[in-house]
Amino acid sequence: MSHALHLSRRLWVAGLSALLIATLPPAHAEAPPAVALVEFASDEGLLRLARSTAKVDFATLANQFEPQSNIAFCGPTTAAMVLNAMRARTPGLPRDASRLRPEDRAHLPASLDPTVPRYTQDNVIPAGPKTRAQVLGEPVQIAGKMVRDGGYQLRQFDALLRAHGLASRITVVDADLTEAQVRTDLQANLQTRGDYVVVNYRRAELGQGSGAHISPLGAYDAESDSVLVLDVNPSSAGWVWVPTVALVRAMRTFDTVENRGYLLVAPQ
Repeated sequence: MSHALHLSRRLWVAGLSALLIATLPPAHAEAPPAVALVEFASDEGLLRLARSTAKVDFATLANQFEPQSNIAFCGPTTAAMVLNAMRARTPGLPRDASRLRPEDRAHLPASLDPTVPRYTQDNVIPAGPKTRAQVLGEPVQIAGKMVRDGGYQLRQFDALLRAHGLASRITVVDADLTEAQVRTDLQANLQTRGDYVVVNYRRAELGQGSGAHISPLGAYDAESDSVLVLDVNPSSAGWVWVPTVALVRAMRTFDTVENRGYLLVAPQ
């Protein structure tokens, strides 16, 4: 075989190899480990609640539960639940007439207000740091750039709660925060009446699809070392027990400017 022919074949093989490599699917980041989630409505889920000694928030939050009305409103819905849990049946609660149509009042006395006094996922927004349009994706300026920042980052949600007169202790779950520290915080709060835990996490880390989410916690079960997430989007994922280690991992994810985390919320 001539040198020229040998070189030609070598170049052909090299070119074919390069072509095959180019057509391979791109490498992806390693998928998060599988998480053993337990549905609240299952026998095991109900058993965990029954034996839990850190569940004083559950009944109050469950009584005020409502599902979010769109994909961006997990934050406002959670805020409304927590505010109603703290202030239900107290004077001065807001009224939301946005769901009433003009014809709904046709057969009511003119002096009667048919609305129920309570916080809703619609009427909590105006007091906070973002407009309704911004929550739903209207571009805002962050670090000198116009970006879509739908929903709420952790500090934005903290500002929303504070705007409604609540005390909120924010914890960013960064590399320095240990799993044990998070567990201690969550368990202590869920054993104490009158305060609540709200978590901000990335769904993919729990095997629940994509996107970030905000929801309150209802209980902690020491035997399984898991927390009950009262998911405000039951169309996507119902109430579920999540291993503490998995929830910490889901909160230790980056969101626009810093990691996600949790809030310990109490009356001011």
